Amino acid sequence: MKVTMKGQANAVSTFPDLDNIRQQFPLLSRTVHGQSLVYLDNAATTQKPVSVIESVDRYYREQNANVHRASHFLSGCTTHAFEAARETTRHFLNARFAQEIIWTRGATEAINLVANSWGRSQLTSGDEIILSRLEHHANIVPWQLLAEVTGAIIRVVELDEAGNLDRQHFQQLLSEKTRLVAIAHTSNAIGTILPVKELIALAHRVGALVLVDGSQAVAHQKVDVQALGADFYVFSGHKVYGPTGIGVLYGRRELLENMPPWQGGGEMIERVSFSGTRFNHLPFKFEAGTPNIVGAIGLGKALEFLAGIDFAALHAHECQLRTLVEEGLSRINGIRLIGQAEQKAPVVSFVSSELHNQDIGLMLDQQGIAVRTGHHCTMPLMESLNLNGTVRASFALYNTVDEANAFVVAMEKLHHSPVYDAHPEMKNNRGGVSGNAQAMINEVNGLPEIFCQQAPELVAIANRLNGLSGWQERYRQIMLLGKELPVLSGEWRSDDARLHGCESSVWLHYHYDDETMRLYFIADSDARVIRGLIAIVLAVFSGRTPDEIAREDIDQWFRELDLFNHLSPSRGNGLKAIVREIQAIAHRYR
Repeated sequence: MKVTMKGQANAVSTFPDLDNIRQQFPLLSRTVHGQSLVYLDNAATTQKPVSVIESVDRYYREQNANVHRASHFLSGCTTHAFEAARETTRHFLNARFAQEIIWTRGATEAINLVANSWGRSQLTSGDEIILSRLEHHANIVPWQLLAEVTGAIIRVVELDEAGNLDRQHFQQLLSEKTRLVAIAHTSNAIGTILPVKELIALAHRVGALVLVDGSQAVAHQKVDVQALGADFYVFSGHKVYGPTGIGVLYGRRELLENMPPWQGGGEMIERVSFSGTRFNHLPFKFEAGTPNIVGAIGLGKALEFLAGIDFAALHAHECQLRTLVEEGLSRINGIRLIGQAEQKAPVVSFVSSELHNQDIGLMLDQQGIAVRTGHHCTMPLMESLNLNGTVRASFALYNTVDEANAFVVAMEKLHHSPVYDAHPEMKNNRGGVSGNAQAMINEVNGLPEIFCQQAPELVAIANRLNGLSGWQERYRQIMLLGKELPVLSGEWRSDDARLHGCESSVWLHYHYDDETMRLYFIADSDARVIRGLIAIVLAVFSGRTPDEIAREDIDQWFRELDLFNHLSPSRGNGLKAIVREIQAIAHRYR
C-alpha cells in the first residue's frame, strides 16, 4: 500500500527493519472487506508477534500442567517458564525483586487489588485520593467504591486547554490529608504523557503514595519503576503485544508485605485449619487459585520481544506517524483535533463537524482501516471537553508511513465524497410506505401521525441494496433509507426514550394497538449509518404482533443483506440495543 497525501512529501520511516518487524505479526497480512488491513486501534489492544503465539501454542501442546503443585516433569517445566516470565517482567520494569511482580488479570484487577487490600486497610474518613481528569474508568471506579466504604474523599486534577495536566492545580490539591495519588502514565483517549516522575516526587513530599496506570506507556517507552519512584505500577499484557487476561501489579516489597490478602484460596496460603490460616509469602499471597499460566508465559515472550527494540528509534518512528496524521487531518475542513499536549503518545483523537464518530468508524472499516470511536472509557474527560466521544487512531511499532497516509487520504475522501449527501430532513417525501404496510396502518384508529411514516418493506430494501458494487454506494443507500424515517425532535428525544449504553444516541418509541394487537415503532439516531440500519430493523418488526416479533429472525435478514456485522453484541452497538428493547417490549404484550 503506497499512498501520498496532497502537500506531503514522500516520507520515509525512521524505524530500521520495519518490514522484518511486520513479518513477525501474522494478523497484519490479512484483508478486511477485500482491503489490506490498516490496524490503528493499538491503544485498545496490540497485535501479537509469532514468538508470543508460538509460546501459547507450545504450552498447550507440550507442557500443559499446573504450577508449584507437583513434582512431575511437566509441572516442573511449567513452573520454570512461569517464574522465568516473572523475572523477565521484573527486569523489564527494573523492579528490585521478583516478589514485587504480582500476576493479575489485567491493569483493572491490579488497581482493584490495591484499592481493596491497601485502601481498605489504610484509609479512613476524611483521607484524600487524588485522580486526574484523564483517567480511564478502571482508575476511577475502584477508588469511588473504596471512598464509599471508608469515607475517603476523591479530588480531581484538571487539565489545561491543550490537554496537559495542570501542575499548579495538582500542587494545590496536595495536602497532609492526601494518602494516595492514582494517575495514568499516558492518556488512552488523547495521548497526553504525564510528568509522573515529577508528580510522584511532589506526592511523596506530603507523605502520599502513588499508583501509576502504565497501560498506555509500557509499549512505547522504557519504564524504570525505581527511577520513577512509583509505589505501585500496573499494566495489561494485551496492550504490550502479550495475551489477553494477564496483567501486572508492581508494588514496593515493603508495602506488599504489610498489605492483607485480597482473595482467598489455594496458592496464597501456607497452612489452613479451622482454627486459623497462615498466608503465603510474596508474591503468592496475592495470587489465589490457579493463575493464567499461559498468559504469563506469553507476556514474558512479549517483553523479550520488546527488549530487542531500540526505544529511541521506536519513539522517533511513532512520533513521525502521529505528526503525519495530525498535520494531514488539520488540513481537512470540519475536523478538530482533541488533545495537543506538550508530550504525547502515538494517539490522534479528533471529531468531525460533518460526520458522526460512529459513521466515520464504520466507513473506515469498509476500507480496511480499524480505528476506535466512542468515549474510550473516559467519560469524565469527555464531559469536561463537552463531547460524547472522539475518533481515535493509535499507532504501534509495526505501523507504517504508508498506513498513516492511507488513513488521512481515507478521511479526506469521507469529507469530500457525495456518498455523504444523505442528510436527514424534518420532512421527507421520498419512497413512501408500501401498499401492504399502508393497509395495516389504515386499520389502526388513533395511531399517532409520527408512527404513520414507516420504513419501506424488506423486499424493497433488499432490492435496493443487493447487487450494489462498492461500499460507497451501499452505504449511500443505507443512509438514504434513514432519510425515509421521521426525524425525532423535542419531547420525542427525551432522556426517557434514549437507549443508554450506545455509542451513538438512539431513541425509541412504540405504540400498541389494542384492536389489531400490533406494535408500531419509531426510532432515530444521530449517526447516519445507524439511522439507515434502524430503517431495516423497523421494517422487520414494526406493524407486527408480539408473537410475530418473537418469531422473527432479525439475524437472518441482516445476513441476507450482508450487514450481519452491524448486529455485533458490542456494548456500544446502538442497533443491537434497539433490537433487544423491541423484543423486550413485545414480550410484555404476549
